[in-house]
Amino acid sequence: MIRLAYWLIASLLVTAGIAWLIGLPGTLTIEFLDYRMQPRLGIAALLAVLAIVAVILIWGMVKRVIAAPYYLARRSQERRKDQGYLALSDGFIALQAGDANRARQLAREAQSNLPRNAAAQLLEARADLALGDMHSAREHYRALISNRKTALAALSGLYDQARQQGRVDAALTFAHKALDISPQAPWAREAVFEDLTRNGRWDKAYDMIADDVAVTREEKTRKRRRLAVVETARAQLAEGREPSAALEHALAALKLQADFVPAALIAARIYSNRGEARRAMSLLRRVWRATSHPDVAMLFANAVPGASAVDRLKRVRELIDSPPPNKAGALVLARASIEAFDWAGARQALAGYSSASPSQAVCLLMAEIEDGQSGDKGKARDWLNRAAHAPRDPVWTADGIIADEWEPLSPVTGRLDAFEWRVPTSAVATRTGPTATPARLETPTPAKPEAEAPSVTPLALPEG
Repeated sequence: MIRLAYWLIASLLVTAGIAWLIGLPGTLTIEFLDYRMQPRLGIAALLAVLAIVAVILIWGMVKRVIAAPYYLARRSQERRKDQGYLALSDGFIALQAGDANRARQLAREAQSNLPRNAAAQLLEARADLALGDMHSAREHYRALISNRKTALAALSGLYDQARQQGRVDAALTFAHKALDISPQAPWAREAVFEDLTRNGRWDKAYDMIADDVAVTREEKTRKRRRLAVVETARAQLAEGREPSAALEHALAALKLQADFVPAALIAARIYSNRGEARRAMSLLRRVWRATSHPDVAMLFANAVPGASAVDRLKRVRELIDSPPPNKAGALVLARASIEAFDWAGARQALAGYSSASPSQAVCLLMAEIEDGQSGDKGKARDWLNRAAHAPRDPVWTADGIIADEWEPLSPVTGRLDAFEWRVPTSAVATRTGPTATPARLETPTPAKPEAEAPSVTPLALPEG
């Protein structure tokens, strides 16, 4: 409605303007050759306006005719460009879908329509790599390195190719070159970082993590965790040679991750070896309250070197309430009671965990109690049989590997902070390493009551 009103007003104004122009008084004399015209001034002005409009229209038509070849060529170029972008898009989709042959065909089609587009060449290189045509892929990537916009992507492709071919040194070289171009390239930083950790160059690995930019809360938490793991690895490496440096690194890790058990164990062992049992026990008590990790309680019991089994039991009872609040505490208390020949106390500690679906460690400890308290070989054998099929207890595990102690890297993938304290779902191997724990509480192998008793490796209290 408003548009109609505007149109009517505009029409009235134009009509009034034309009427005013025609009604202007006076005449205009025009002489051309032998012709002479004397139209009224308004008519002459109107004719002049019409002539100008006609000239503009005619020029527009002539211009279109002259520029027709250019417009046709431009339209063809735009059509080829659209086809090239469509082929490029379909090519990346095909590559992601696993159809590398079609991806390469579409990449070549895109290159014919987009000769200056580096993404088409990158797509063909990726397709060649997926097809196993390493030579062609390498040639494409090397051609892309000369372009600063595509150099990083080309180095990433060369890095992937080198890894597939098992050329570790070449892959690392490409990662270093990528870092020179873009210091924050995630894949390059991770590759160089993995090389540093794999070779035990923990100082430089720490510097790399410290240089990482952490913005979100999750990123900051992950950064602190990785720093704590690296500091613990440095402490573990220096524990035997430089205890003071190892202690500094372990305490630094605990500042970053207050309840990090591996760092706490290293620090407590060094305190204990120095004769600073109070510091060791104070640290272990705090970490035990946060984690209830059995290795912490075991080391707490052995904080004073040379202590008797009775003294160790007293110390454990200072740490763990009775009845124990969790299974880890029950296992530690039961083990300390068995060491002190307190069979009733050991049985009482396991009372809440030996009736319904006991774990392997509980079964093995109950076998020791039955054998040691009453000498009942039959009951001991029954518990050993149950242990063979009982649920497993938490251990340090990473990528299917069980380790006696925590390690900073996975022995399978080399991944940092791969070991977790949990019940293993499956295990392909067991790693056994040297232990630095003084006077650790070991679980002795219970004697077989009879020759036919099953052979079970006792894990009453898993090592960590």
